[in-house]
Amino acid sequence: MDKTLLKGLMVLETISRLDGEAQTLEQVAAEVGLTRSNTHRTLQTLAHAGYVRRDAETGTYRCTLKMFELGARQLAGMDARRLAPPFMRELARETHETVHLSVLDGLDVVYVDKIDSAQPLHAYSTVGGRAPAYAVATGKALLAFQAADYIEHYGNAVHKHTEDTHISIPALKQELADVARIGYAMNRGEWRHGIGGIAAPVFNGLDKVVAAIGISGPLERLTNQKMAQFAPLVQQAARELSAHMGYRGGYFGLVA
Repeated sequence: MDKTLLKGLMVLETISRLDGEAQTLEQVAAEVGLTRSNTHRTLQTLAHAGYVRRDAETGTYRCTLKMFELGARQLAGMDARRLAPPFMRELARETHETVHLSVLDGLDVVYVDKIDSAQPLHAYSTVGGRAPAYAVATGKALLAFQAADYIEHYGNAVHKHTEDTHISIPALKQELADVARIGYAMNRGEWRHGIGGIAAPVFNGLDKVVAAIGISGPLERLTNQKMAQFAPLVQQAARELSAHMGYRGGYFGLVA
């Protein structure tokens, strides 16, 4: 590996993940475990390339919008994100819960778009944020259509987040098989205590599952009865989005 490039990426990721809070040279060095001089050279290079900016008065560093521009170009090429907003808005209108569009990255889901619930108490998440795929509904909807041994490759990374997280690989594989059979996935407090969700897979024109659309909210609202009521609405949103992406297959589970 190119160690200089790796150091630069470490520094860049460190500054970017701190919610936009400006960082001093010393703070960055301590966070990444590099010497002050090494960190200073790396920051100078990143500033020259336009990825970070140094405040002359405070001596602190922030990321520029160049990172956003790179990410936005990638997201712009994702048909699901481009086509999803009307279906997400309709699902939000029908359920009054937070709506997510997610993609799979290893054993995580990445939220590529969302609509927050207008209700005072709702599920918290951020566009670009991650969650363990095996513990959230959109993640299960995606995992259910991967290779049979997909989750086994990540067995050591599966761990509890709440008392309700399912960590048995055989049990998870059975749950994912059930998700593939019925066409939607559920989460009942497995990632965040008291927060649940329902999601369904989104197919493209090549019959591949490329995203998942779902809703999430507090379990005090998303009771078993409400989940059963909302599941067909989530499936309908996934089915319509898939059709707009060119999917002509007949699979959508057991649509109620």
